[in-house]
Amino acid sequence: QVQLVESGGGTVQVGGSLRLSCAASGPSFNTITVAWFRQAPGKEREFVAAIFRSYGRAYYADSLKGRFTISRDNAKSTVYLQMDSLTPEDAAVYYCAADRSLIFSSLRLPNAYDFWGQGTQVTVSS
Repeated sequence: QVQLVESGGGTVQVGGSLRLSCAASGPSFNTITVAWFRQAPGKEREFVAAIFRSYGRAYYADSLKGRFTISRDNAKSTVYLQMDSLTPEDAAVYYCAADRSLIFSSLRLPNAYDFWGQGTQVTVSS
């Protein structure tokens, strides 16, 4: 079992930055693949970024490459999402998700993840 708690959301002006954190509890954090998804009102949940277990390679939604950076600190059982140059289109509830047995082809699919956090709201004001 893995429990995830997100933090770091809030309101930021256009062009600003935020860093989200996802703290995990449970054994063997380094064996868990962790991803960030987001969901805006009236829209489907969409993949943002993921960092794979073990070797920690990062993957991003194509539209977000260069602005968002995912990283992990296995000693702290925490994954971070650094978000820069934010636009109103980035406003959403951001969710952390995790899975122990995820395969690469399922990385961007919400249904592939067994564990989810409660979400943290990101608002971008113009």
